[in-house]
Amino acid sequence: MRVVISVIGQDRVGIIAMVSGMLAQNQINILNINQNIMDGYFNMVTIADMGKSTIDLQTFQSLMKEKGAEYGVEIKVQHEDIFKAMHRI
Repeated sequence: MRVVISVIGQDRVGIIAMVSGMLAQNQINILNINQNIMDGYFNMVTIADMGKSTIDLQTFQSLMKEKGAEYGVEIKVQHEDIFKAMHRI
């Protein structure tokens, strides 16, 4: 299963390390990553594969939301199909 992870918030040191570390801890593979910083705001979108994950999607969503709050950023994890349906033109 593929997921889309979006991270938005005030830029600070360690955001990418935190997100990639959480993915690695749960055996979730990064397939694509794009990030930028505009006027001090950090924005990242990652596509990842949870096929070999040690955690289910719902638990991972909660974990990432909590971790994001600790870092002062908003982290959303969505199943790729849901993300595509929400952003279809």
